[in-house]
Amino acid sequence: MQNTLLGKRVLVTQADEFMGPALCQVFAEQGAEVVKSSAELSTPGAAAQVVASAGPIDVLVANLSILAPSTPSQEVEDLEWRTVFAALVDPLPRLIRSVVPGFNQRGGGKVLVIGSASALRGMKRASTYSAARGAQLAYVQAVGVELAPQNIQVNAIAQNFVDNPTYFPASVQANPKFQERLNREVPLGRLVAAREDALFAAYLCSSAADCFVGQVFPVSGGWATK
Repeated sequence: MQNTLLGKRVLVTQADEFMGPALCQVFAEQGAEVVKSSAELSTPGAAAQVVASAGPIDVLVANLSILAPSTPSQEVEDLEWRTVFAALVDPLPRLIRSVVPGFNQRGGGKVLVIGSASALRGMKRASTYSAARGAQLAYVQAVGVELAPQNIQVNAIAQNFVDNPTYFPASVQANPKFQERLNREVPLGRLVAAREDALFAAYLCSSAADCFVGQVFPVSGGWATK
């Protein structure tokens, strides 16, 4: 891959968190003009403001994150549920409402949601987070087929065991118990590098991936998703 995003203006949300730093670096290397936003998007009106401030864009990367609660399902309170969904799910329709008119004026566009494979396999003490990540993927599948006739491609990456500062900071990676977990659960025996994940995201945001709509692409170190 070389200059695969040349001439593209790309808006990356929560650019300082989750996959944001790697995405911004790799997309710039691939020729994109990257518009970084670190705005919090859980409040109504925030997504529209971020899109308006970005100006004309060709690609939206919905990079949304929140630290995953580890509450047993029977102890999950309404506040936890609402907070996680407000961070991970509620911004998506607001972002879509905000970018589609501009995409239509420009003849098309792309949306890539950076999600999680936690929605694809049952995980103990992760009911709230997994449900929110699952809602993201279901939304992508539905909106992807709806917007495809408008030359707007909406897809998602469902990842796990990918190096990033939000879910796998250095302190976690240095923990011997986590290293044992990698060896036990991940056939690759290591985290997927942030750059590897970002390069795949760059491909999905390029013109070479115009054939994909409403797709969810698992990315992990070989972790079984079902």
